[in-house]
Amino acid sequence: MDKTEHVIDTIVTQGILPLYFNADETVSLEILRALYRAGIRAVEYTHRGDEATENFKKMIAIRNAEMPDLLLGIGTIKNLVQAEMYLDLGADFFISPGFVPEVAVKLINQKILYIPGCMTPTEIIAAENYGVRFIKLFPGDKIQPDFLSSIKDIFPYLVFMPTGGVDTTKENIQAWFNAGVSAVGMGSKLISKNLMETKDYQTIENQTKNVLTIIQTIK
Repeated sequence: MDKTEHVIDTIVTQGILPLYFNADETVSLEILRALYRAGIRAVEYTHRGDEATENFKKMIAIRNAEMPDLLLGIGTIKNLVQAEMYLDLGADFFISPGFVPEVAVKLINQKILYIPGCMTPTEIIAAENYGVRFIKLFPGDKIQPDFLSSIKDIFPYLVFMPTGGVDTTKENIQAWFNAGVSAVGMGSKLISKNLMETKDYQTIENQTKNVLTIIQTIK
């Protein structure tokens, strides 16, 4: 199994991709450990602050030392410079809020998974024509599950994952899976600002375990 297949398989198997950013290095590392303890084996860290790069370096080091089977991806990649920087740092997969063709070419040529954010059939077709296999429906709370239901048949070979506004409730998760997604991306609904500020890693771990259980019952 090549690297791209392995990453897709890991995300689809767990059915959720947790994503977060925190400026504090220690908080970033402790959240990573909490997610891992909960059973997560693929995580997206988002490039959303000046501290993201240094934090990511430390996360890779901790991953290599403590969690060798964890896949660490980088999100909010908007240009080739950012992509190349995180390639050098050892990111396992890359996610964008939109479709960036030059990033797609660079990563796909190196057999590294690229997941662009798309909101319309036109964007999805453009991404597919560049060789993209995994689409992030973004923002999920603006698109809604019935959007995917109505277009899924046009894209039989693509994997879909909504991100943005996906809730931790069984009803919301089930609606997305019924529409045809293979996983759900979860940020602030799972790893809230309040939980990060209060350093409540136990609740993050517990909520993540709960969501993993919900997804397994749905699947």
